[in-house]
Amino acid sequence: MKHARIAWSGAIHDAVESDGQLLLTQGPHASRRVGFDEVVWLPPLAPTAQARTVIALGLNYADHAKELAFKAPEEPLAFMKSQASLIGHKAFTKRPADVDYMHYECELAVVIGRTARHVKKTDAYDYITGYTVANDYAIRDYLENWYRPNLRVKNRDTCTPIGPWLVDAADVPNPMALKLQTTVNGKVTQSGSTADMIFDVPTLIEYFSSFMTLNPGDLILTGTPDGIVNVEPGDVIVTEIEDIGALTNTIVAA
Repeated sequence: MKHARIAWSGAIHDAVESDGQLLLTQGPHASRRVGFDEVVWLPPLAPTAQARTVIALGLNYADHAKELAFKAPEEPLAFMKSQASLIGHKAFTKRPADVDYMHYECELAVVIGRTARHVKKTDAYDYITGYTVANDYAIRDYLENWYRPNLRVKNRDTCTPIGPWLVDAADVPNPMALKLQTTVNGKVTQSGSTADMIFDVPTLIEYFSSFMTLNPGDLILTGTPDGIVNVEPGDVIVTEIEDIGALTNTIVAA
């Protein structure tokens, strides 16, 4: 099932996809259907009891590491992001006026469903509630070290669109064989497959849970393949992952 969180009629609602519409699932408007263009899309993540941890992977596809003239890492290369950087489907991402190179990154995002600590790879999928699409923008002008992106590169307000759907894990039988694609103004600029990750999803969950607790609602952004290009104000970027969804985002001047 495809789940969404939306703003409609002055309130925030949970919804599911139903025959090309959004079916509201809670509150006084439960069972009402609304069109995709009638709502404001929010990140499709339920509120959590504690602060949400967002972990992002760098250089997790060998072709992307090569594209950046870097050696592929020997263990997961990760950095943290703030929940404040997350925005929804069809939202706007700000590009600072003084930068020369800002690029998208189409990524499979894993949503943790159970408290995970010292999880083995063989059990890792039991701890996932679902998957969504993330676009993890980076501003290369501010980059000091590919292995340690500073906050201005990655952890920026509006620079992590996510959605439109949270797809139940049960509906994605093999997350390690999904096609990824990005278009800029309708032109395909990036394509790949999650099969090409250096560290697959079970490996990542085992690795992170070996030294930190993953809580329900936490996110792991699993990296991007090669094919990044500079984007400018006015560009419409669609990051799409097979069986998960197509996430649309527009660049605006800051």
